Amino acid sequence: MPDRAPRQVERQLPTEESKDLLTLVRDIVEREIAPGASEGEEAGRFPRETFALLSASGLLGLPYDSAHGGGDQPYEVYLQVLEELAAARLTVGLGVSVHSLACHALASYGTADQQAEHLPAMLGGGLLGAYCLSEPASGSDAASLSTKAVRDGDDWVITGTKAWITHGGIADFCTVLARTGGEGARGISAFLVPGDAEGLVAAAPEKKMGMKGSPTAQLHFDGVRVGDDRRIGDEGQGFAIALSALDSGRLGIAACAVGVAQAALDEAVEYAAGRRQFGRPIADFQGLRFLLADMATQIDAGRALYLAAARLRDAGLPFSRQAAMAKLFCTDAAMRVTTDAVQVLGGYGYTADFPAERYMREAKVLQIVEGTNQIQRMVIARHLVGPETR
Repeated sequence: MPDRAPRQVERQLPTEESKDLLTLVRDIVEREIAPGASEGEEAGRFPRETFALLSASGLLGLPYDSAHGGGDQPYEVYLQVLEELAAARLTVGLGVSVHSLACHALASYGTADQQAEHLPAMLGGGLLGAYCLSEPASGSDAASLSTKAVRDGDDWVITGTKAWITHGGIADFCTVLARTGGEGARGISAFLVPGDAEGLVAAAPEKKMGMKGSPTAQLHFDGVRVGDDRRIGDEGQGFAIALSALDSGRLGIAACAVGVAQAALDEAVEYAAGRRQFGRPIADFQGLRFLLADMATQIDAGRALYLAAARLRDAGLPFSRQAAMAKLFCTDAAMRVTTDAVQVLGGYGYTADFPAERYMREAKVLQIVEGTNQIQRMVIARHLVGPETR
């Protein structure tokens, strides 16, 4: 089946500018992203030219300050752009979210000089970022990371291995969390590392069940040297910076999950309306109608949840608990909806002739990245009843 642009969701946008922005995004989706999305994923092709177009169109720095090349858009708008991109091709939507995550540390904690020097190229200069927190032995327990940065005069020398890095091997810059002090969260600092730094080597990309067009790889830091002017924030502040970025990044994952779920629902509805059994469309059968209704309800609930969290963020209010809830609910919903979409299509849903099976494979990773959904439940519970006793 040929790929097609996602159905246009009715959106409540805050300004005429944001409505024009969504029109631009939908035009790019229809012309450049949706056509060939399934073929590109099957072939494992990363659409770097698409990211260059998004950058040139001002879509890679939407939630950041226009003084540094950003789009000055509230998260409420930015996340709906992500949803539209992810509905067409998750490699693109998630890639934009990860790039934004990689820019967060410098945009929020960098000095004025650092921001003036680096942010314009990062936000609108065609560059692509990676976020380097996880390691082979420290995923959910990120505070136990072992990559070290050792002071050498005015430089830092970084040694260690990062794992599960989206855009690993193709990123132009990396936000890297490394240990500069003792054990635990307070011994971690953040650095901005060029993608072509001497001693930085990417392993072969992981072989994944989905998102084959998006490279995920280990990055090996073998004595990578960066100046102290590339340290972001204070020494020992890195873990706090990382958690701040992840709160926002989880909203990006939630929006991407809703996009994938919406694409799966659209596919299921179209198939059910056209497929005839027992002399009538299968959409006439109550069991299937109820299934579609439940799918749509989960999608609308997820969208409302991530937008409510985004509006808290835009108002400068605490949103960590709501971000964890949105990530948890939206990604679990995407897994259920995409699985149900395959069921609606029956045997055809299990074939690569239709995109439903791709949506299901892609939805799975969203329950894992940027904090597994088990971690989200821990975060939510801590907000409700406090930290665990030991």
